[in-house]
Amino acid sequence: MGRKITIDSATLMNKGLEVIEARWLFDVPGELIEVIVHPQSIVHSMVELNDGSVIAQLGVTDMRLPIQYACSYPDRWDAALPPLDLTRAGQLEFHAPDLDSFPCLDLAYRALRTGGTMPAVLNAANELAVEAFLDGRLAFTGIPRVIARTMDAHQVEPLASIQIVRQADGWARAHAGAVARELEFTV
Repeated sequence: MGRKITIDSATLMNKGLEVIEARWLFDVPGELIEVIVHPQSIVHSMVELNDGSVIAQLGVTDMRLPIQYACSYPDRWDAALPPLDLTRAGQLEFHAPDLDSFPCLDLAYRALRTGGTMPAVLNAANELAVEAFLDGRLAFTGIPRVIARTMDAHQVEPLASIQIVRQADGWARAHAGAVARELEFTV
């Protein structure tokens, strides 16, 4: 994983962005998309069907397999990875995310509920906050603060054109940058 994705994983923003992505890819309302923390990283996704049964996609803990499937869909290519050995996998644990410890996930759900330009603002503010953290200018706990303050200041517009999205993105980057500078510290 790259540096930004590593930080997004640590804040659970990656899961928040995946919730927004799943909402639009699968035309499922956000309130029906649930994030579950799975420390073993063997279950990559699950879908609950109308009858209550759950279909899960399991694989070795390596993102190359889901990425390969995204590239090969609807076909299945041979993978250069070892097969999943469930006899060695041990117990599979699942937990509800702690939104107090991971406020970025809650911010992503908020952006999805708000709609309009808010998801673009969330993404731009996150990118600026993570960059400030990686540059050593912002504390890790400052990341959700920058995002929340940027979202709080944003005047949401309907998504009428790509130009509106670009304007919201630009505004959010400038605003998040200013908030990050306010919260900066010297390392």
